[in-house]
Amino acid sequence: MDEPLQSPEPSPSATAILLARARVGDVDAREALFQRFLPILRSWAHRRLPLHARDLNETADLVQITLLRALNRIDQFEARGEGAFLAYLRQILLNVVREEIRRSTRRGTHESLHETLASPYASVVERVIGAEQVERYQEALATLNEEQQQGVILRLEFGYTYEQIAEALDKPSADAARMTVVRALSALARSIDDHVA
Repeated sequence: MDEPLQSPEPSPSATAILLARARVGDVDAREALFQRFLPILRSWAHRRLPLHARDLNETADLVQITLLRALNRIDQFEARGEGAFLAYLRQILLNVVREEIRRSTRRGTHESLHETLASPYASVVERVIGAEQVERYQEALATLNEEQQQGVILRLEFGYTYEQIAEALDKPSADAARMTVVRALSALARSIDDHVA
């Protein structure tokens, strides 16, 4: 299993403060958010790009596009903590990656999204459920409540520890975060099973 990511500074409570400051036009807060989430998103995006576009420059470009889009629309984001913001960034990044795949296809490269997801750098999610199941996973994830979605995304996709998830979701303890994730994964599995049946 991938090593959990080290908790980026500042703390999740500071993320909410930075988001509030960025909303009122604080350029330093925008830059701090950009720097905080850049390495997390770069790592996540690298595993989802087509093989021919998986160099560091291309990944960095797509992550920067993602962060700029998010920060330019920060007034449209309802701040509910680091987990919500990371889920928001993840969705924008997924859209940017899909745009890149479509653009690559138009240039004559014929890698499908499923070939992209089945990379040797597959995420924990992809290794656990397989690339052909990723679409079902995404659909099932959408059936969970927001806190459950965030817990699953933070744990499986971003490698957060339960302590980090507790901070991001404002849970009283790592055990409380673990229970949230366990229950969410159980609901996720049921939803995937119901979809297959």
